[in-house]
Amino acid sequence: MEIVSIVLILLLAVVVSSAVSRMLPVAIPTPLVQIALGALIGLVAHLRVEFDPELFLLLFLPPLLFLDGWRIPKDELFKDLSTVVELALGLVLLTVIGMGFLIHWMIPAMPMAVAFALAAVISPTDPIAVSAIAARVPIPRRMMHILEGESLLNDASGLVCLRFAIAAALTGSFSVSGAAASFLWMAGAGIGVGVVVTLVVTRAKAWVSKRFGEETGSQILISLLIPFGSYLMAEHIHSSGILAAVAAGVTMSFAEISRQALPVTRMRRNSVWDTIQFAANGIIFVILGEQLPEILSGLDKTVQLTGHTNPWWLALYVAAIMSALAVLRFSWVWVSLRITLLRRPRTASTPFQPAWRLVAAMSFAGVRGAVTLAGVLTLPLVMIDGTPFPGRELAIFLATAVILLSLVMASLALPLLLRGLTMPAEASHQAEEDRARVAAAEAAIQVIERVQHGLGEGRSDADVYAAAGARIMEVYRERIESRGLDGQAAQANRRTDRIERDLRLAAIGAERDEIFRIAKERQIGSETANKLVRELDLLEVRYKQ
Repeated sequence: MEIVSIVLILLLAVVVSSAVSRMLPVAIPTPLVQIALGALIGLVAHLRVEFDPELFLLLFLPPLLFLDGWRIPKDELFKDLSTVVELALGLVLLTVIGMGFLIHWMIPAMPMAVAFALAAVISPTDPIAVSAIAARVPIPRRMMHILEGESLLNDASGLVCLRFAIAAALTGSFSVSGAAASFLWMAGAGIGVGVVVTLVVTRAKAWVSKRFGEETGSQILISLLIPFGSYLMAEHIHSSGILAAVAAGVTMSFAEISRQALPVTRMRRNSVWDTIQFAANGIIFVILGEQLPEILSGLDKTVQLTGHTNPWWLALYVAAIMSALAVLRFSWVWVSLRITLLRRPRTASTPFQPAWRLVAAMSFAGVRGAVTLAGVLTLPLVMIDGTPFPGRELAIFLATAVILLSLVMASLALPLLLRGLTMPAEASHQAEEDRARVAAAEAAIQVIERVQHGLGEGRSDADVYAAAGARIMEVYRERIESRGLDGQAAQANRRTDRIERDLRLAAIGAERDEIFRIAKERQIGSETANKLVRELDLLEVRYKQ
């Protein structure tokens, strides 16, 4: 019962924090509200969440990384792949090496391997926290895609580095050649496991569905099991479960194109995954807040691990780490953008030059969040011989401080830097969308004609089928005609579409209100009301997208 109560309290805290963050008059990111609420729970309720670090890693990271890999726009990722790789791999390695040596130099009492472990967990960034921060100041789409791609890859690379550092701390030895060979095996085998598991599962699922029908609940459950299965199988062969989860998510998006699920399955599955992402991210930050009172109450013991007695030394260490992270990221982002511009074909008469605000925004957007917290909490409690893991409490304190300060600094700086920020001009997706809609409409007309003739052939009322087909095809022909316009005519047509959408949304709202009214007056049954409201909800979602 105690475990169930803790889980329910954490979920309730996530719900309350989301509501509170929307009620506040100032734009405070939801993660900060969740941390504050978690700290309040830890102080008032004396709630203590105790967990196995490996279990924590298994429960939270595979589904979150799988979903990130699944939903990230692949075309946008590949377009800026060089920049993403430079940030996700180059910057992570630079951060791990540079910060590892810096932390060990500042705090000689912290073993070198533990310092590198701390550097590894503070290297990944968290786009969820950035999105929450910039909710009232929209991030340029291309910048957000780069941040998402960077986070997807640096989560994996940072946690792989963490694994090496923990192994070195436990065994007391480290070999560069051995680490390189191990890294290649962990990365290659982990990615391979994720791809193979996803392809096998999706093909088997498609084969069963094609021959015996599809059950929505089981399809959703299968999608939930894939990241955990990939992670556990990869860990079983001593490869990277994190990379397996990421690879499984990326593969899932391609597998779904060729092996389609039922529309109702896709809609319900999206809702389930949205809920899991919302709950898992929120619980991680609430747990961080819940841990804060105990972390702060043990400051005296924590500072003694550094060889000092004054707690202000901890603040000095945090300030030095934050400053070093900022310098490293700003420098690397500037160099990366310059290299990207040098590789670009010089066709424009006035090539885009990265302004300092763009570089600064990308730098402040390197917020640490859920992955950093999950990573630092996976540090072992004891060594192989049963002695306490050296510097674990200090590493948790420093990582927690980095998360909090990065969130606060980004909350203050990003809205100012993003306001009016211009990114390089991008080609509009409108033409691509219009072509796709025209192609789909033409395919629909061909099928309607064929089905209409097949249904009406040999029947005395064939004209009824012809009339019904003509009415439907007329809608598609209007779409083809409207999407084939260009210039002023296309702009006028899109304006008309926006006006029509607003009118349809107003009409749908009126329909729903009327159905609720007559249902409340018992003029129609609840089953009929639910059916009609569900239809209107689907229409409203369609027009609001």
